[in-house]
Amino acid sequence: MNKKLSILAPYTTASGKRLDKTISKILIQYSRSSIKYWILMNHVYINGKIENKPDKKILGGEIITIYPIIKKIILDLPENISLNIIYEDNNLLIINKPPGLVVHPGAGNNGGTVLNALLYRYKNSKYLPRCGIIHRLDKNTSGLMVIAKTIFAYYYLVNLLKSRKVIREYQAIVKGNIISGGTINCPIMRHPTKRICMIAHPLGKTAITHYKIIKRFKFHTHILLRLETGRTHQIRVHMLHIRYPLLGDPLYSGINYSYNNFDKKYIYKNIFFPRQALHSHYIEFVNPTNKKLMSWKIDLPNDMKNIILDLE
Repeated sequence: MNKKLSILAPYTTASGKRLDKTISKILIQYSRSSIKYWILMNHVYINGKIENKPDKKILGGEIITIYPIIKKIILDLPENISLNIIYEDNNLLIINKPPGLVVHPGAGNNGGTVLNALLYRYKNSKYLPRCGIIHRLDKNTSGLMVIAKTIFAYYYLVNLLKSRKVIREYQAIVKGNIISGGTINCPIMRHPTKRICMIAHPLGKTAITHYKIIKRFKFHTHILLRLETGRTHQIRVHMLHIRYPLLGDPLYSGINYSYNNFDKKYIYKNIFFPRQALHSHYIEFVNPTNKKLMSWKIDLPNDMKNIILDLE
């Protein structure tokens, strides 16, 4: 077991509440799923006695002792892969991920990922969940990513994301001429048969995307998007849902949709882009190191700049 943590359950706010909720309200640096796991694994004591029921009701005034389990990653290997680091301090780093770089190993990608690079560069990252990776970008999406270097920063940033206190903005080029900006409030869930795809569906999880126009072209639009939630493939699915899919998107191309009766052969044959035209260009949040509101912004990569020139 790791070093123990002891807390006093408040008489006023904890009375009648679940054990896992009570702990998560006090130890905000840890996720509720982690706390629930510790309880089930007999790592939580109430007044010196093991309690293994997460829904145990608290009276208030109990001494709760927790022995947190920090899992160590042993399956993935360090690799000397260059990272474009935009900012770094003792708790976190911000990187500019190029298109084509996978974030972590998975089916078809056993190595050569951001995670492997972190294992090589930061020896203690193997003790962090996902090696400190707070959020993912798809393989062919470029731009800013936040990565924690300490367990404190990891859960701090995860909780900021959950409470929607991290501002994330993207730029994209979509097919079709959008008339005005707006908000897409449509739940997203995994496709029932195509497991690598997501779909907009009423039974999915809440997903909200705000967008506005940067510049219109004859048959395409350059847009700015702000995420209020962070579902898998959220921007790609939402833009397809309103019939303006991302240029170059291999999964959500919208090939079955027409755009102002324009010849689709022209779109697919002459306006070619080798990846989804999506770039994470702005992030803002309160830095856990200095408690200051900080922001980072980067320009579009050259491939998106060039396609914009072509569209003009």
